[in-house]
Amino acid sequence: MALSSLEICAGAGGQALGLERAGFDHACLVEIEPPACATLRLNRPNWNVVEGDLRQFDGTPFRGIDLLAGGVPCPPFSRAGKQMGSDDDRDLFPEAIRLVDECRPQAVMLENVRGLLDAVFGDYRNKVEKQLIKLGYKPGWKLLNASDYGVSQLRPRVVFVGIRKDIADHFDWPEPLKIQPPTVGELLYDLMGKHGWRGVDRWREQANMIAPTLVGGSKKHGGPDLGPTRARQAWAALGVNGLGLWDDAPPRDFVGMPRLTTRMTARIQGFPDDWAFFGKKTPVYRQIGNAFPPPVAAAVANKIHQALTVRRSFKVA
Repeated sequence: MALSSLEICAGAGGQALGLERAGFDHACLVEIEPPACATLRLNRPNWNVVEGDLRQFDGTPFRGIDLLAGGVPCPPFSRAGKQMGSDDDRDLFPEAIRLVDECRPQAVMLENVRGLLDAVFGDYRNKVEKQLIKLGYKPGWKLLNASDYGVSQLRPRVVFVGIRKDIADHFDWPEPLKIQPPTVGELLYDLMGKHGWRGVDRWREQANMIAPTLVGGSKKHGGPDLGPTRARQAWAALGVNGLGLWDDAPPRDFVGMPRLTTRMTARIQGFPDDWAFFGKKTPVYRQIGNAFPPPVAAAVANKIHQALTVRRSFKVA
């Protein structure tokens, strides 16, 4: 049974892909960054992509949508920043709540960084919960690790789910998979050895763990790299030079630590290989690094879909 969704802060489509896999049809996707909008249109020309500031978006035409989803900006809550919360002008939780009020969806699904669960944001979370309860939803927060859902990466993310009170009992959080995701070496072996690199077998043996968390960075910083010093050290332990990205895999006689390509980082993030990204290397990597891994989004969205489908089945009966 296909259900409808409205996605805000859609980025390059990580969450959108997960919703699609779970059986949601996208009525609209809202995104402010032109390269990300171009990526969405490039891969799904039939999607209704609205390019612009969420603060100017009117949700009333989508009243009665099944699911309102999105990945509101992380910097207000990130431990890597100042954690200014509601004092940060990038905080879009109030806009998400406004849209819930305008759209009155059956369910809400919002994703953010682990820092949102820190004690400093206890009052903030309570305020969000009270607003959603007042609108008729049962709210809940959950810290999910991407590696528990098949993603070869240490990527803890906080997911907020609000379900209408009359169907909340039908929702359960997804259980972790019982199998371990591939190591970086196993996952990227074919891409790293694309040009016949002689050292690829030895590299695969060294890259014998899952990846550290990918970070997309911001416009305020320079070109793409794999994160601060601690992250680059973790990548070095896997035999990867984290100071930047390459345009292509290493040549046959390359000696040293290879760098990743954007396609490699996309696979680490859980994107399928046929998902294209619009733009040059830096904006492409920002799109990838800031994305919600599709397998994790699909795991949560499947549970929401099941809850909403059960409700509809009861109504038909």
